[in-house]
Amino acid sequence: MTHDEVTGDRMNWLRAGVLGANDGIVSTASLVVGVAGATTDRAQILVAGLAGLFAGAMSMASGEYVSVSSQRDAERALLAKERQELRDMPEEELEELKEIYEGKGLDSGTAEEVARQLTEHDALAAHADAELHIDPDELTNPWGAAVASFIAFTVGALLPLAAIAFTTTSLRVPVTVTAAILALALTGFVSARLSGARKRRAVVRNIAGGLIAMGVTYAIGSLVGQSIG
Repeated sequence: MTHDEVTGDRMNWLRAGVLGANDGIVSTASLVVGVAGATTDRAQILVAGLAGLFAGAMSMASGEYVSVSSQRDAERALLAKERQELRDMPEEELEELKEIYEGKGLDSGTAEEVARQLTEHDALAAHADAELHIDPDELTNPWGAAVASFIAFTVGALLPLAAIAFTTTSLRVPVTVTAAILALALTGFVSARLSGARKRRAVVRNIAGGLIAMGVTYAIGSLVGQSIG
């Protein structure tokens, strides 16, 4: 695997982690703020928040596992097809590899020599890299993605949960909303930096989405609390 590929993989993991943390912040903050709009009972708020934390983290982990497993299955299927083609029609595959390198700017003689040497060294790896952009020895790991998503969501969710748990009744909602805004500003900034997007726009969009979610759930919680009360 090349340095660029390693860097790209790390960037993808970081981006997934930031998005997982962002989901944890928004969903948990919205949940506990909504429950706080319906009741002042600390125990009920914490139970709801913890349930939301683990439900959300498990949902993120299982969703990531299924998604990455599907990607891994597709990669394996492509590699199996490539193995069969290399076994059944090696000359055609060699010519195909030569044409790929010609398309990248090599002259015919050089492209043929490169294709032949790579094929002699590791035909499957050469074709997988040039045609499929897959490293047969470095397929995507669904368990790693699932664990990373679980941890990222949990870390993001703990901040609003702690904010609402350790403040007085009158300050619970404003302190939680403030903590969520600061955290969302950070995740928005990091995600924009990783993707090369405009940082201010990403931060504002992130905060706006979180505020809308918290505002809606708080309004619903307040209405439900009043109707039950």
